[in-house]
Amino acid sequence: MNKKIPIIACLAAMLAIPITPASAGGSSSPLDDPLADGLGLPLSLAVGTNKSVLVTHTVFGEPPVGKLSRVDRDGSITDVYERPGWDVAGVETRGTTTFFLESTGAGGDPAALEGYLKAINVRGEVRTIAELASFERDNNPDGKQHYGFGPEVSDECLAGFPEFPPTRYTGIVDSHPYAAAVQGNTVFVADAGMNAILKVNAATGAVSTLAVLPPRPAVVPAGLELPIDMMGNSFTVPECVVGHEYAFEPVPTDVELGPDGWLYVSSLPGGPEDESLGARGAIFRVNPWTGATHLWVEDILSPTGLAVSNTGDVYVASMFGNEILKISCWSGERSQFLAATTPAAVEIHGRTLYATVDALPDFTAPPPPASAGKVIKADIR
Repeated sequence: MNKKIPIIACLAAMLAIPITPASAGGSSSPLDDPLADGLGLPLSLAVGTNKSVLVTHTVFGEPPVGKLSRVDRDGSITDVYERPGWDVAGVETRGTTTFFLESTGAGGDPAALEGYLKAINVRGEVRTIAELASFERDNNPDGKQHYGFGPEVSDECLAGFPEFPPTRYTGIVDSHPYAAAVQGNTVFVADAGMNAILKVNAATGAVSTLAVLPPRPAVVPAGLELPIDMMGNSFTVPECVVGHEYAFEPVPTDVELGPDGWLYVSSLPGGPEDESLGARGAIFRVNPWTGATHLWVEDILSPTGLAVSNTGDVYVASMFGNEILKISCWSGERSQFLAATTPAAVEIHGRTLYATVDALPDFTAPPPPASAGKVIKADIR
């Protein structure tokens, strides 16, 4: 689906689907004693110095304020960086340097896109490493990739479709830098608008495309209703497309380095985030030297974040599955690590897993929506 709607707005729209609260799993659950709470849309986190946690979140208002904050071991929250009207995301730390992403205009006018990879030091000094939206305008990494229906579906059949979702198209100019991973002098950026993984030289700011994720096709069932706007309106597909594949865009949501040297990338399915077309989220493995991309695990409902342990096991936040999954590096078998309502981000430091849960506020309530997002930690031994 053409992402004219930014990823955060898409997640907010999903609140029209009832979310069943996850079971806390007993009185000893890490959900009972969060490190921090009262956060709005805490969609990324990283572990900093002295076991502090860096988290990106939003303070709702006119305009909303994107923030990068530090949660100390005593639970106190200190704002490190903020920018009104912008999305702040993709926090990652190396030593005393904190890398993060900020963007605006995702899903809108390509000329209005702005997106940056930045770094902040312990003195609070911010520097811009790379401008990512201009790279998208100049290169459009998925510009030759085809989405929508194939040639087997006739133009006559598609004549009655609304403008959105589009029926056949190639990758548009869009950028929403969303997650980052750092290795030495290289920063890998997962861009949910480009559908690509970028490679950025942290010293020079040079940007290149490492990999473009492949489309995520789905067979169209009879009676499928597709959203056509953010107001809850939908369109019932005609019989002539039933049984045919629609190639949805992949939407990378996180990127992490595994102990095997490969990148692990979580991906939303680019279409309905509920189960109307099945749980179509996936994890890809990407070679950081060649960009070779392989589908590793699929059939995950809304994977918005992942972390890789020192043993190679992968932990995935299934936002609308209301759980954090553990996927064995050896067998690929999955199990529930923790039941939690709308988890968004996961990170591992040593034998401790950190996560954000209750990440989506109640957007159906009178504005501003109440922020109930939490940061938790759990032992993975």
